[in-house]
Amino acid sequence: MTDALSLDLTLIAAGILAIGVFMYVLLDGFDLGIGILYPFAPAEHSRDLMMDSVAPVWDGNETWLVLGGTALLAAFPIAYAVLLAAFYVPLMVMLIGLIFRGVCFEFRAQGGPSKGWWSAGFFGGSLAATFAQGVVLGTFIAGVPVENGQYAGDGMAWAAPFPLLCGVGLVLGYALLGAGWTLMKTEGVTHDWAWSLLRPLALGVLTIAVAVSVWTPFLHPWITARWFSWPGSLFVAPWPLLGLLCLGILWYAQRRIHARRSPVRPGPLFLKSWESVPFLATMGLFLCSYAGLALTLWPYVIPPDISIYTAAAAPSAQKFVLVGLGVLVPVTIGYTAWSYWVFRGKVSGDAHY
Repeated sequence: MTDALSLDLTLIAAGILAIGVFMYVLLDGFDLGIGILYPFAPAEHSRDLMMDSVAPVWDGNETWLVLGGTALLAAFPIAYAVLLAAFYVPLMVMLIGLIFRGVCFEFRAQGGPSKGWWSAGFFGGSLAATFAQGVVLGTFIAGVPVENGQYAGDGMAWAAPFPLLCGVGLVLGYALLGAGWTLMKTEGVTHDWAWSLLRPLALGVLTIAVAVSVWTPFLHPWITARWFSWPGSLFVAPWPLLGLLCLGILWYAQRRIHARRSPVRPGPLFLKSWESVPFLATMGLFLCSYAGLALTLWPYVIPPDISIYTAAAAPSAQKFVLVGLGVLVPVTIGYTAWSYWVFRGKVSGDAHY
């Protein structure tokens, strides 16, 4: 009975951790994408609109990063200790980028003559944080060597071709999310500029995704076996295909969207127009990628050596953590949904938050 209860607690904690990480990637991903695209906007007015579109929600989006990190520390302390040692440099780059980006975001509107410097800092912080996250992901997939419960690898293991490729891929992915968000939230020149970015960014994401998908099965023999043997392939194979479907939907929606002079066409299903489809399709692409990765690495929390069960805290500690998360997660979901609902619709030129 005790073993069964411990197993259930571990699965629940792993599920909450997975949800927290995924929510962070989706929500903070598009506003990091705004920062990446920011210096390429067609005019200063466009940059103002992009900033105003994320101003009410960007800091709340990062709540999920704190929640995910807390859940990892409390529910899987061994994994936290090993991963922190393995990813010390890219994690520090990520945190410095997020902090610097936040400061620049707040001071840009009051910058006066120094506004350009704050804008450059916003772009640099967004790019550094995103690239570092991709490098962490790539290093995690490639494998983290562990001996006696401690990290046994090189502190520069992240500076390898596969992690760096994943870093570039995440930059393009977040930029695609940012373009979809900008298209959905703005009008006029800014809207048309975001529309023009969709296909080039989608092609870039597709190229990196294909390269990573071809490379990943050959990183470890057990990944190769899971991808190309039955019944493992039954669970893994559909997700790349669904990801391609999401890109196809984005590509089709880009053709249907009002770009310059044609009227806005009614959207599919419950959507008022096609303008929100690229953003939703990109979110679907991230979901497919995340699900495929989770099924590839399951049940390892540190591949290829430590499973979620090995890294899990004691059942008493997990009970304590899950009680707190049982309160915090619904509250976080609630205020996140409410903030997006309150600030729904297009951003006008006179909106300042």
